Amino acid sequence: MTATKRARYISLVELINEHNRLYHTLDAPQISDAEYDQLMQELLGIEEEFPNWQLDSSPSQRVGSKPLPEFQQIEHEKPMLSLGNGFSSEDIQNFDQRLHRQLDLPLEQEFEYVAEPKLDGLAVSIMYLDGKLSYAATRGDGRSGEDITQNIKTIRSVPLELTALPEKFEVRGEVFMTHAGFERLNNEQQAKEQKLYVNPRNAAAGALRQLDSRVTAQRPLSIYIYAIGVCSDPEFTTTQANLLAKLHGLGFPICPLFKLVSGSAGCLEYYDSLSAERANLDYEIDGIVYKLNDFALQEKAGFVARAPRWALAHKFPAETASTTLEEIDVQVGRTGAITPVARLQPVFVGGVTVSNVTLHNASEIQRLGVRVGDTVVVRRAGDVIPQIVSVDLQQRPSNTEEYEFPTACPVCDSPIATSEEGVIARCTGGLICAAQRKQGMRHFVSRRAMDIDGMGDKVVDQLVDKSLVETVADIYSLTFEQLEGLDGFAEKSAQKLLAAVNESKATKLSRLIYALGIPQVGETTADQLAAHFGAMEKLSQADSESLQAIDDIGPVVAESIVSFFATETNQQVLKHLEERGVFYAQVPVNSNAQDERLQPLTGQTFVLTGGLNAMPRSEAKNRLQALGAKVTGSVSKKTSFVVVGTDAGSKASKAEELGIEMLNEEQLLEILETN
Repeated sequence: MTATKRARYISLVELINEHNRLYHTLDAPQISDAEYDQLMQELLGIEEEFPNWQLDSSPSQRVGSKPLPEFQQIEHEKPMLSLGNGFSSEDIQNFDQRLHRQLDLPLEQEFEYVAEPKLDGLAVSIMYLDGKLSYAATRGDGRSGEDITQNIKTIRSVPLELTALPEKFEVRGEVFMTHAGFERLNNEQQAKEQKLYVNPRNAAAGALRQLDSRVTAQRPLSIYIYAIGVCSDPEFTTTQANLLAKLHGLGFPICPLFKLVSGSAGCLEYYDSLSAERANLDYEIDGIVYKLNDFALQEKAGFVARAPRWALAHKFPAETASTTLEEIDVQVGRTGAITPVARLQPVFVGGVTVSNVTLHNASEIQRLGVRVGDTVVVRRAGDVIPQIVSVDLQQRPSNTEEYEFPTACPVCDSPIATSEEGVIARCTGGLICAAQRKQGMRHFVSRRAMDIDGMGDKVVDQLVDKSLVETVADIYSLTFEQLEGLDGFAEKSAQKLLAAVNESKATKLSRLIYALGIPQVGETTADQLAAHFGAMEKLSQADSESLQAIDDIGPVVAESIVSFFATETNQQVLKHLEERGVFYAQVPVNSNAQDERLQPLTGQTFVLTGGLNAMPRSEAKNRLQALGAKVTGSVSKKTSFVVVGTDAGSKASKAEELGIEMLNEEQLLEILETN
């Protein structure tokens, strides 16, 4: 009897998995939902009776398991790269021509590309070992992502076990939610009187990042596989088109809309045809992806920064929507900069609800000619910050008036001064302005400055509003009783914050300079000032001429530094910081006579772009400078090397244009460790 039931259990696993494949991958169901449910109930009953029989490939794995305490990180054996973007037909033609040059092939020899929709979802990696689903991870930073194995297993179109796979086989794809699934989910949310999701992508992201996979199992998630990562069989396939066909044959869901096209003209023809069909698709796409079909050519073309040279995302135009501008407010920044913000009647555009848009400055308001009450056109593309692009003058109400930029700070009523160029307006209140104090303190305690863990925005707001701090130096006079009286604080949290404040007292001179928030002084300039002067006292006494003797410090920055230290209140802050125990190690002053054997990178200029995994960029910068290198924030012909991390931007592209050597993180570490 037991042997018969065991055999029935194994046959149920195989049968239900086959029906899952027919329904979710091939869209060809052979049994009704009621019959499917009956088979599942029989399988679950056997597993409850004989829990030791449960197979890794059992469809019961798709119902989820008990909640995880937190997500663990999984390092990708092969990085998950980003894609470069194109926005016009010229961009696509340039991409094609650039590939011809890089591969030294004549333009007449048209490349074959695989074109496919760019899904608006979440990129994931799924690893199979000996044919069994071993683990799955989000893209993360490209090098490591969150372990979402249990959540991926709940997606019924994902095979749990396959035959005829290489020993190690990693597939990559996009998890998304169809419009129909999204509508069904929000109807369920509404029936439960729970918060509705804004768009399918957000709903999919929320489901995939659930610690409780039983919740994920209830979400209508879909997935398309479009690439492989690690593959132990080097001869698995030689082209992208063949890869997609083989993946589909193995049982992986792929996007049926992919097409093999010829040359840039074929790419653009596909783009136009799919653009016309976009509104009829049952899922969101935000562009087209083009990939060289031939894997040998892909390998030869190689990579730039964190993106392959052989692939490109052709993004659809930005989405626009009209709405009403209800009010224009102004915000006060750390240095007193006044930024006008348009408060809009909420409008859904580019996948999100937009209610606030920056207007930058008075000149931008004048250029747009925007007024309160106007109907405005808002544009947003992908993750780009929304912006107002025009005003519909035909719908302008008759009672609107031109916007008058304030002459006094809305927080402290101090006069607003405008730069000679008429672009930047600033509150002149300085430390008497609560808004500037709050922003200045947020900067002072931030991770790259004094790094006071636990002192977030809400804590800073309370400290200022309750008049517990007037300047950043007052942070170091806070008492246990004062902190315990703040909202959200108890004995343990107050002690923890006091310990973090005390720990931050020992710092580096460059960090302290940066933390002071001197206008025009960022991290790089703070590093240069610390290295040049070696002590805060010497820096505070420097004149404009001596400051301009430092590389990359011009008259504007020099004047800002001189003005800061000439202000009596700032001198008092420095004095109080010292009295309250804030100190830094003395920095050896740079000298031309320094032994170059200790500075092997003297004369070389580095630029860091993108994120690093082994250390913060600030630490990499410090270590390079300790070896004599100059680290700047912009790429020029004088740049020796550009270190490219994850999600690198335009600096990597400019380095390629100028022919400057680019280093990855491993090469950087080798330089740091061997010098």
